[in-house]
Amino acid sequence: MLKKYFGTWDFYKKVLVLTLPIMAQNGITNLVNMLDNVMVGAVGTLPMTGVTVSNTLLFVFNLCVFGIVSGAGIFSAQFYGNGDNEGVQRSFRLKIYLALILSTVGIGVLLIFGENLISLYLKGEGTAEDRALALNYAKEYLSIMLIGLVPFALSQCWSGTLRECDRPVLPMCSGFVAMGVNIALNYILIFGKLGFAPMGVRGAAIATVISRFAELLTLVIWTRLAHRKNPFIVGVFKTLSVPLTLTKNILKKGLPLMLNEALWAAGMATVNQNYSLRGLEVVAANNILQTFFNVFSVSFMAVGVAVGIILGQMLGAGENKKARDACRKLITFSVVVSVIVGVVFFFSAYAIPEIYNTTETVKAMATALMQICAFAMPIDAFAHAAYFTMRSGGKTGVTLIFDSGFVWAISVPAAILLVNLTNLNILWIYTVVQALNLIKCIVGYIFIKKGYWINRVVA
Repeated sequence: MLKKYFGTWDFYKKVLVLTLPIMAQNGITNLVNMLDNVMVGAVGTLPMTGVTVSNTLLFVFNLCVFGIVSGAGIFSAQFYGNGDNEGVQRSFRLKIYLALILSTVGIGVLLIFGENLISLYLKGEGTAEDRALALNYAKEYLSIMLIGLVPFALSQCWSGTLRECDRPVLPMCSGFVAMGVNIALNYILIFGKLGFAPMGVRGAAIATVISRFAELLTLVIWTRLAHRKNPFIVGVFKTLSVPLTLTKNILKKGLPLMLNEALWAAGMATVNQNYSLRGLEVVAANNILQTFFNVFSVSFMAVGVAVGIILGQMLGAGENKKARDACRKLITFSVVVSVIVGVVFFFSAYAIPEIYNTTETVKAMATALMQICAFAMPIDAFAHAAYFTMRSGGKTGVTLIFDSGFVWAISVPAAILLVNLTNLNILWIYTVVQALNLIKCIVGYIFIKKGYWINRVVA
């Protein structure tokens, strides 16, 4: 039994070599977002609420980019596992084209519909004056953040390809650069240091945008300088073409992933919008929860990404039996990590809300929400690892049903009904919605056990 679900030290060493840099990079990104949030939260509750709503909309865009880039990443990982450098290069070029197209669409949508979308989150309890102020803060923040969409999307192309080619350290280092730039500029611009006037939410947005350009430049320059260890970058732009057959195959796998990420993000945004109908205090408390959940969850989230890469490389090399065995052990590892992190998150919830300049009601609500979320972490970890297992074999149509299909069929209706048709406290509503993810875990377990995900997409 132990050998079936737990690997050798050599197995975990290989997993950690890939996982730890991914964990560090994602941790850095979420730490920067957390510091943004805490610094803006020190200005006041309404600025924090405005930034929260804007970031909810940007989150949808970010996941769309992640989805479309990941679709090509399925092929990059399997090409790399098969020793096909030219295939990796072609996948990389197509990632860039898709990222630029999606960035253009995203900027256009948020420019045209941004104010209307923000207003959907500001309809709960609270004065008209507070809602107007929160709307202005959100618009101010979003208008600047749009400038950073293109460098963010391109960074995902470089980072994803490097990780798929067993080079996760460079993305991690670029994350450190971005974090340093963001923290320094946040302190200077938000609070008005070194002769600058205090800019509040505008300062936070400017700092984030500059840090995204710094991250992209670091990735581009370092990848080129270390070209011997990153052969895919050598001559990658000598031609700009991508074979039509490969384009069709990647789009066939990538579009469902992009659609999945967009629908999942939109679904979660809808769930949070329904939570917001219970008042601006719920928006603020949920913001604290999400900010710190993202920081704590990077551990098992990074394992999930590693699951997709490791299994993808095995499938690309035709090692199906080895992939099935590794799958069980990787998912077990992810759940164990989530239990440990969940315990730490539970007890940290007593202290974290005290960092914010907000009301005692918001702090108490945030603590309770964080502790509910801590109990649900193992459920999230299993579902996340199952999702990446399905994706590793290119079963993107199934992942669409499993991930976003579940959100829209189960989570969204549950949130709408509980918020609008009951008098339940927001904590009970949140608990029920989280507990429903057990259904998702059962479905994922059945799919993985049957082995439907085992599939080679490259020759």
